[in-house]
Amino acid sequence: MHVIRATLTGPHDVGHVMPAVLTDLLWAHTSAAHGLEHLRARASENGMDLYLFLRATSEAAALGQAHAILTNARTPLRAFGYTVAAPPR
Repeated sequence: MHVIRATLTGPHDVGHVMPAVLTDLLWAHTSAAHGLEHLRARASENGMDLYLFLRATSEAAALGQAHAILTNARTPLRAFGYTVAAPPR
């Protein structure tokens, strides 16, 4: 299991609803091939931090899987005012 963090810029004063909406949105754009086991979103000063818990053979593979998930969800994330600010790490 690998934990990858990604940062989204966008609204940060979102209460408790937006993290749940973002996690649902990401799950909806993730396939079993991505190896996502768990996902957590937390508001940060500049937007939202995402923590993706991934089944992967290596850290490099996990980074690739996280990148694919975020790429798949790019358009819906933009609809809520978010963009990927920092590459997954």
